[in-house]
Amino acid sequence: MTYPIRPIDESEWPAFAGVLQEAFNWTPHPTQTERFKSETEFDRTLAAFDGDVIAGVTSIFSFTMTVPGAQLPVAGVTSVSVLPSHRRRGVLTSLMRRQLADIRERGESVAALYASEATIYRRYGYGRAASELSFHIRRHGSAFVRNAPQDPALRIRVAKPADVSDEMQQLFASVVSRRPGRYERRPQTWTGLLADEEFDQRGAGSLRAVLAEDDGGVRGYALFRVKSAWDDNGVPDGELRLFELEAADPAAYALLWRSVLDRDLVSRVEAGTRPVDDPLIALLADPRQLRARWGDELWVRLVEADVALAARAYSAAVDVVIEVEDDMCPWNARRWRLTADLTGAECKPVEDEPDMTLPITALGSAYMGDGLLMESLEAGLLREHSPGTVRSLATAMSWSPKPWAGLTF
Repeated sequence: MTYPIRPIDESEWPAFAGVLQEAFNWTPHPTQTERFKSETEFDRTLAAFDGDVIAGVTSIFSFTMTVPGAQLPVAGVTSVSVLPSHRRRGVLTSLMRRQLADIRERGESVAALYASEATIYRRYGYGRAASELSFHIRRHGSAFVRNAPQDPALRIRVAKPADVSDEMQQLFASVVSRRPGRYERRPQTWTGLLADEEFDQRGAGSLRAVLAEDDGGVRGYALFRVKSAWDDNGVPDGELRLFELEAADPAAYALLWRSVLDRDLVSRVEAGTRPVDDPLIALLADPRQLRARWGDELWVRLVEADVALAARAYSAAVDVVIEVEDDMCPWNARRWRLTADLTGAECKPVEDEPDMTLPITALGSAYMGDGLLMESLEAGLLREHSPGTVRSLATAMSWSPKPWAGLTF
């Protein structure tokens, strides 16, 4: 059975949102629904119809995202949902195929998403391109190394987040290009991030902000909530839940972390998502006190493999012929010669014998610089025809700092 697919208009929003609520088992507050509607680019939505019923949906946020050495227009895929009554009927595959064609037509060579389930998106060509750590830090084990950076010109300012939104936005815009995966935020994104209704708080108190600044202006900020508690003996046992910490330089970064770690009446800090190479790990005098849990974060899909590969920077020279396997985007499924050095790259179609054969998922996994090609080779998920060429490509595509988007979309 085929399902007609098209963008929705605003009058169809309630039915579109209803599919999301069923698929994600989610009952949002009406205000949350309106916020999400305000972010929606209706011309980038897609809905699959079974008669008058919307059976499946997806949408895109149009981003500028940092990749190694550059910033590119990227399709931020979101709201991927199918009604429980229509699972395993090809609805999602039809939506994904149409969406990829639309992304290509828009001239975006890269798509990215957060996966609700890690098993879903490989079949559509997405590879795990970034990882994250969640931190649990006990206050009494959080001392820094003796040579942690300090700047006597810096001071902490406590503020209501809504009152310093412009300053935080300016600071974030100044650092967004430093790490692959970070993306420029629209005003609606900040509205959601700073939202502080009772249903946003989830029992953890008001959203709070501290800024690190000197006489020249803001050099960093942290956003968090504090869930107050005392144990049976009356000892303070509060939990600080850190949502975001951004800084322009190491001294501001260290000062902001000390501000949240040393907060009165708090015994522990929980940071839900941090990069795997977070400098905090190096700052802690006893890194064993940091309890970290790993998770996958950003998933990436090369929609136009040659354009995407030529658009990013490389950490070393490389000259390889790659045979790409791609069932969903057949225009990628051919042999490409990637030639790159520290000054630039080009990727051209060729008929030469390949040095390696890669599924498009492997290129997506490596694209942001996380260095997963050797892992895929050792797992038997790609084929190397010329010994050593996968390692050469992995070295060239690796990047520091490691990729991390930092905010679910």
